[in-house]
Amino acid sequence: MNLANKLTIIRMLLVPIMVIIPFFNIQGQWLGIPITYWIINFIFIIASITDKLDGYIARSRNEVTTFGKFLDPLADKILVLASLIILVEYKKIPSWIPIIILTREFIVSGYRLIAVEKGGQVIAASIWGKMKTGWQMSTCMFMTCDIVRLVEGFGWPSVVVTVWHIVELIAMYGALVLTIISMIDYFYKNRNCFSTKE
Repeated sequence: MNLANKLTIIRMLLVPIMVIIPFFNIQGQWLGIPITYWIINFIFIIASITDKLDGYIARSRNEVTTFGKFLDPLADKILVLASLIILVEYKKIPSWIPIIILTREFIVSGYRLIAVEKGGQVIAASIWGKMKTGWQMSTCMFMTCDIVRLVEGFGWPSVVVTVWHIVELIAMYGALVLTIISMIDYFYKNRNCFSTKE
């Protein structure tokens, strides 16, 4: 197993660590934000860095593998969805948002399986898929940091707090839009997978 694939597996292993942090009920705050939030976000950032590293290493060393093409987007999905569920638990976002994103991931994953069955081809992430993943990760980091609470803690004017709320909404809805666009892009570019011809 090459280094890029090892980093991908590390990213997957970081997810359960991130998920169990809230169960420790860590007390205290820093800059008005719970320590638990900081720890979760730190783990998420480390995992996100491995996402950038494994792709760079695989391409620079010419070590792009079928296993990596399959595992890398899967690790990204697990990381993002785990983070979104944590945000739902902390009442930062409504539950329908991760439901839509999860539905998209199931559809695209099924689509990839059809491609493998019909042509033996593993569909790599498209530019829209990469943009979607990058935006989702950035949004999760942004919302986990809880900038709104930080701004409120510093006693900034209510208009600033409102602006940050709007930024959060734009970030999350932007992630949803890219999620849908990337799904349509997969369908269009690989529409031959649904051909009835054998």
